Amino acid sequence: MDPLALTARQAVRAFADGALTAESYARALLARSRALSRLNAFIWQEPETVLEWARAADKRRARGERLGPLAGLPLAIKDNIEVEGLATTAGSPLLRNFVARSTAPVVERLWAAGAFLLGKTNMHELAMGPTSINRAFGAVGNPYAPDRIAGGSSGGTAAAVAGRMAPAGIGTDTGGSVRGPSALCGLVGLRPTVGRYSADGIVPLSHTRDVAGPMARDVADAVLLDGVMADEPTELAPAPLKGLRLGVPRRYYYENLNPEVARLMEEELGRVKGLGVTLVEADFRRDDIARNEVGFAITRFETMTDLPAFLAARGLKLTMREIADGIATPVVKGHVEDQLSPRGFTDRDYRRAMEVERPRWLAAFESYLRENDVAAIAFPTLRLPAHTIAEEISVMHNGREYPPQVINNMNVGPGSILGLPGLTLPVGLTAAGLPVGMELDSMRDRDRDLLAIGLALQGDRPPLPPPAI
Repeated sequence: MDPLALTARQAVRAFADGALTAESYARALLARSRALSRLNAFIWQEPETVLEWARAADKRRARGERLGPLAGLPLAIKDNIEVEGLATTAGSPLLRNFVARSTAPVVERLWAAGAFLLGKTNMHELAMGPTSINRAFGAVGNPYAPDRIAGGSSGGTAAAVAGRMAPAGIGTDTGGSVRGPSALCGLVGLRPTVGRYSADGIVPLSHTRDVAGPMARDVADAVLLDGVMADEPTELAPAPLKGLRLGVPRRYYYENLNPEVARLMEEELGRVKGLGVTLVEADFRRDDIARNEVGFAITRFETMTDLPAFLAARGLKLTMREIADGIATPVVKGHVEDQLSPRGFTDRDYRRAMEVERPRWLAAFESYLRENDVAAIAFPTLRLPAHTIAEEISVMHNGREYPPQVINNMNVGPGSILGLPGLTLPVGLTAAGLPVGMELDSMRDRDRDLLAIGLALQGDRPPLPPPAI
């Protein structure tokens, strides 16, 4: 048995069967993490402490204690989520010594189910970006191509799980930060409906858009983690494919794709159709799609109050001016400086986004699903595979240069503006060996429906080949 090849469910089953101990499993993962340290997946990882937690899990099992569904499972947790007694850096040198006094409720549920911490993962500084190019802790490398991005802002969790350094992990998603890295690293990633899990204890950007989300190598593991985090069953039946209808909105979502992304998406749509799914080719009107510039207005405006208030409640009183001065990553500093300047989004911009645009777009999305009788829409998670880490400021895509913040958020942004659930699934590798993902978005509170569809579409399809690193 190769412990590194095990999914989270398989590992827990191996513990229960006596085929593997939590300690031996943790040792294998720690060794793998050391071997791939150049990917900068972790900000905090203390091997002896991790092994103590693993031995404690083995002792509980040996004593015959009642165990939860994650008993003995080590997980990677993004370093903007509080774990008591450890620093919550949010990927910023400003918060290197910002030690958490308690554990975020969403993580408490994981610990109550028997999991323990494998490490706190690297990320785009303050979660303000899609690349995880971090000037304080190092850029996170993609296990499939270490000179390329792992995505952001949950790049460290994605790299750890895809690189077989962790069986699964937790990221956060404001505008695409679970789904983007998952797609770029060949993983399953769930952005839940806003409010499905508690956001307490997570360093905030936007109370309107922030969520935590599971990241795993298959849908069954995403179901397992979601069930624990949402206090729902950890088992789920696949959705019946006969009679399932998925919308394919080619306008906007399928425009300006990288040729390899376009090829793999068409192959996947053909495969899905062959499984008996009805694909409904129906477009949104352009003015019915949530625009990312309005999403930026919501996020950047709310960050100005949400972030200082979070820190102040924990005894660290900083103004946004002081926060900006302490940011190490120039692109992130630029985002904050822009909002602090006269160029920043105003209260009027914010109110129009929240009171006019967002409700109108949500009504249009729900109308689309209802009028076309579709369970979800299907589209490429990102319009391009992972670009190089060297392309920090500008990305060349289809003969044109784009800021990474723009090109990497185009498809993942609209659903997150509306607080919708979104599930990304790996659909294949490009000719260069880079993963590509397909996203399914549905109406609020249909998270379990999306996961059931994901289980059915995954079916007997073999997982992506592991990275050759």
